[in-house]
Amino acid sequence: MTRAPTVAVLLATYNGASFLEEQLDSIARQDLPFIDVWASDDGSTDGTLEILDAWRARWCKGDFHVTAGPRQGYVENFRRMMAMKSVDGAYIAFSDQDDVWDPNKLSYAVKKLDEVQPRALAMYCGRTRLIGKDGAARGLSPLFSRQPDFGNAIVQSIAGGNTIVLNRAAFDLVHESCLRTSFVSHDWWCYQIISGAGGTIIYDPMPRVSYRQHGGNLIGENQGWVSRMKRLQALAYGRFADWNAVNVAALDRCRDLLDESGSQTLDGFKAARKGGSLQSLRSLWTHRIHRQTPVSDVALYLAAAFGRL
Repeated sequence: MTRAPTVAVLLATYNGASFLEEQLDSIARQDLPFIDVWASDDGSTDGTLEILDAWRARWCKGDFHVTAGPRQGYVENFRRMMAMKSVDGAYIAFSDQDDVWDPNKLSYAVKKLDEVQPRALAMYCGRTRLIGKDGAARGLSPLFSRQPDFGNAIVQSIAGGNTIVLNRAAFDLVHESCLRTSFVSHDWWCYQIISGAGGTIIYDPMPRVSYRQHGGNLIGENQGWVSRMKRLQALAYGRFADWNAVNVAALDRCRDLLDESGSQTLDGFKAARKGGSLQSLRSLWTHRIHRQTPVSDVALYLAAAFGRL
């Protein structure tokens, strides 16, 4: 009898004792038989390590590893795990420390990834169900309807890392890129490097993760007028341009991993960032660089017109 493939879950933790138990319980309740957990703790002092050790002792779906993180923030914590040679599994998922996964979160992602041609690059991601500190419902993350591609990825991240599952080919690509460069965030980077290499991005409109919103999580909800104002402030004060500078430099270090179309789009975006307003607008249009909604597209073109790319 053939053994079912293993999903490796990369879990980044830091002082997450308040909600970690519930998150690990939801991973244990996944309707898949073989799940390895790779937990990287970034120096917790609140009991997180004790919770991880207790779960490691009773984990029965595969291996449960606990390693020391780099203590350089959550981005480097994830990047370190993504760069580890020892991470095995036919599929690789990312996990935050304070969410709650639906029981079919992983199995549905695996099903969709298996619909892609074998050995092709593929990434599954999707919407989230927003919950408060007490677990009460707070709405949904935005629903994006335009086809995910590199022309979108180079200027917008559409899904949280807690929704992402990669097939092995996509993770091998991401692994290689993480040996070369850092980036703004692991979820945005996966979208960029995989789509830039010609991979398939599967966006699920149905939420399968309850994404907890509270004062301690580093990336908050992405909806409502408060969130829109924060994004406009990021544009006005140059943070969007700063993020783009980091991502462009990272993509340049991995240029040989991109396909021809990805390289052309990258060059088009670099030209848009350097040119005058008309040249910038023309380059965005020519290379089909866009965001997911008409309003955010207008904001993108305004950023180009005012030299804020």
